[in-house]
Amino acid sequence: MSVFALGLNHTTAPVDLRGRFALAPEQLGPTLRSLRERLSLAPPEAALVSTCNRTELYCAAPLEAVRPAMDWLAGLGGIASARLADHTYVLERERAARHAFRVASGLDSMVLGEPQILGQMKQAVREADAAGTLGTTLHQLFQRSFAVAKEVRTSTEIGSHSISMAAAAVRLAAQLFEDLREIRILFVGAGEMIELAATHFAARNPRAMAVANRTLERGEKLATHFGAEAMRLADVPQRLHEFDAVVSCTASTVPIIGLGAVERALKSRRHRPMFMVDLAVPRDIEPEVAQLDDIYLYTVDDLSAVVQTAGEKRQAAVAQAEAIIETGVQSFVHWLDQRATVPLIRALNTQADAWRAAEIARARKLLAKGADIDSVLEALSRGLTQKMLHGTMAELNSADAEQRQQLAQTVSRLFLRGASGPTTLPADEDR
Repeated sequence: MSVFALGLNHTTAPVDLRGRFALAPEQLGPTLRSLRERLSLAPPEAALVSTCNRTELYCAAPLEAVRPAMDWLAGLGGIASARLADHTYVLERERAARHAFRVASGLDSMVLGEPQILGQMKQAVREADAAGTLGTTLHQLFQRSFAVAKEVRTSTEIGSHSISMAAAAVRLAAQLFEDLREIRILFVGAGEMIELAATHFAARNPRAMAVANRTLERGEKLATHFGAEAMRLADVPQRLHEFDAVVSCTASTVPIIGLGAVERALKSRRHRPMFMVDLAVPRDIEPEVAQLDDIYLYTVDDLSAVVQTAGEKRQAAVAQAEAIIETGVQSFVHWLDQRATVPLIRALNTQADAWRAAEIARARKLLAKGADIDSVLEALSRGLTQKMLHGTMAELNSADAEQRQQLAQTVSRLFLRGASGPTTLPADEDR
């Protein structure tokens, strides 16, 4: 049994490819169960982390499961395994643990130190647990990830001075428009990312804000919080021309703002420029929109170039975080190695219980026949001792000289710990 991570992220795959593998939280459970069915002969422990920046499959299984897991993931995205392999990474044991710890701590994100990924990983664990695919090993991996992430955030400044995607969008908009107080902004969606974006834009006091959402009630709740107008998602194409900026992030599996709608909006606006940010994976806005004159369209990948770090101070925090992570990795690997001996420990306990039961049964028979209690106890203890030492003595007697010396050292550590006397055998001793 081992642990491996199979995934693709913003550093290995473009946004359109990542969009093929993006999963909403409610899809995680059924998707994990389909993996277990695919690998039914040796079903692994499994968990899926899926965000706009990454889709990662974590498994506790023999490493032989990597190939069928890759084929399954390729099928999930509807592409060939060979193509997927060009954009994925496979990390095993300590490398998998190190990656999970870095992801949870925000060191592997577009925005260094961003906190959202930790909540997304916790949700992934809850979904895997509900689907019955988590298991002891992955539970340990993720709980240790969360503990390390907490220590990183409380002991370092990794999260300070970070520029989020939402803040980056505001900076780009400020480069296009002379005064953000004069623009009208449409937010499409009502999730956490849109709320974050609305918070940043609202701080600039734009002329008007509107929230469009498939569920009007949820959109109204968010709109009320910012003093914005709530509108139905279906009304966006007809009203798109009213807005100077559009920020979209929904869970739709297909684009909801098409090329035709944007072309009509530009015509109504007499080609006054429009600023558009598509934070969704898969895309909310058709990529062809970017080719239109007077349209400034940015995706999550584009925004990553805008996000900046805080120089030497940030790098010092990263180094400190990496040290914390490395300590956590070594602790997890030690635990994993210990887990490998569990079957042997269980077998030893079973064998010892069988010996004990046999000797107790024999002692009871002797007592029933009227045997002296002291002699019965003596026979019981001698019988247990002989059974426990029989295998060791047999190995010592059958081993050659070199093997016997190595075996003698092991036997001494096991049975003579704390005892005085020789722990090795003379090389020419004949047994």
